[in-house]
Amino acid sequence: MKPHLLFVTGKLAEPALRRTLAECADPAAFEFSVAVMPITVVALATASWIARHLTVLCGVNRVILPGLVTGDVEPLAKQTGVSVERGPNDLLDLPEFFGGRREKCADLDAYDIAILAEINHVPRLTLAEIIEQAKTARNSGADVIDLGCDPGHTWSATAETVRALRSEGLRVSIDSFNRTEVEAAVAAGAELVLSVNSTNRGAARDWGCEVVAVPDVPAQLEGLDQTIEFLQATSVPFRIDPVLEPIGFGFAASVARYLEVRRRYPEAELLMGTGNLTELTEVDSAGINLMLLAICQELGIRSVLTTQVINWCRSSIRELDLGRRLIYHACKYRVLPKHLGAELVMLRDPKIRESGDKTLNELAERITDPNFRLFAERGLLHVLNRSMYLQGNDPFSLFAQMLEKEAIDSHHAFYLGYEMAKAITALTLGKNYVQDQALRWGFLTVTEDSQRSNIEGTDDHG
Repeated sequence: MKPHLLFVTGKLAEPALRRTLAECADPAAFEFSVAVMPITVVALATASWIARHLTVLCGVNRVILPGLVTGDVEPLAKQTGVSVERGPNDLLDLPEFFGGRREKCADLDAYDIAILAEINHVPRLTLAEIIEQAKTARNSGADVIDLGCDPGHTWSATAETVRALRSEGLRVSIDSFNRTEVEAAVAAGAELVLSVNSTNRGAARDWGCEVVAVPDVPAQLEGLDQTIEFLQATSVPFRIDPVLEPIGFGFAASVARYLEVRRRYPEAELLMGTGNLTELTEVDSAGINLMLLAICQELGIRSVLTTQVINWCRSSIRELDLGRRLIYHACKYRVLPKHLGAELVMLRDPKIRESGDKTLNELAERITDPNFRLFAERGLLHVLNRSMYLQGNDPFSLFAQMLEKEAIDSHHAFYLGYEMAKAITALTLGKNYVQDQALRWGFLTVTEDSQRSNIEGTDDHG
């Protein structure tokens, strides 16, 4: 038999809920009915309050509460004898909740690209600062901490720093052509040296660790084959970095070099340094990082080196961590990297949801209390309560009109100002706005505690 789902709602949302369910519910998959509680907005109620007012008829298998309902649902489940769960916070998300994109979300745990996170100018930092940056990088997804040294002098704290990082359980690489620094680092536990070419490859025989081979002249790959031959002959493990160049300085040609190196050395480990593109291109870094990861995944480049110095790159490590999982899944299962997870969609939202004129007009007719409901869609802010339905794109003008019809105390005014600022931001960027909820910024989203009950109260039964 088909399961029977009972959706709990308040008086205001009833028409919109019924219409949404009629459009998205699969008749072959389940039957549904709607229980309307004696309250205008059931999301303001608690599970225990709902338990006192809900009657579950015979044949119902599951009860679906709005996602914002607070309190323990287990007593309600015991009382009704059926499964009780929270649905989405917004009823417009129900199509995804039942069989839509949510059902298609992929398991993005797997990946095979390692992230080396470089801490720049380590000789200029204190040990405490280096350790703090390293821990932050690890928590963001970095696999190896790369110590970026300054040319021109020898860093005396190399060994001490490497030992301190290793004692924190961190893997370490050293980015230096200074032999004294490199020898101290590898003796203290560094596992990788960036980089070697004809100038220092001879010393690599004594380091006992893996190295990164680079060309003497990147534009022609000059010297790279000779360095690789030397490392192979002396049994020094290595990975190859053909060197990515900035846009306007040979970027396309440098991408072609990765293709050429992969052709010459089909089994070799490769590394790509992404900073020359992300740090030196004035654009949010997430999209660039994802495209570079796509190149790496398809070419079998199994490590990337990143920095996050300039402000638009400040979350590059986390972007690479999320991106490598998305790209791995897309390439392994030959599916588009789309609708698999939206954590890297930050500026805009994946899909704009709109209530529409019909729903908003119905809502305006049914509201009997002075509390304001805010919506942002179709280029306009919509303000509704018992005495008004205002539309416009200027929050100051709208607020002046609100004051003409309703007395608004300072607490409520602050709340409305904050919410209207969020709403106009959503309109400007192409995001969804839901009153009393945080705007979604992908993995950068900061959750907000609900303030509506503090402003409006939860005993509204009108």
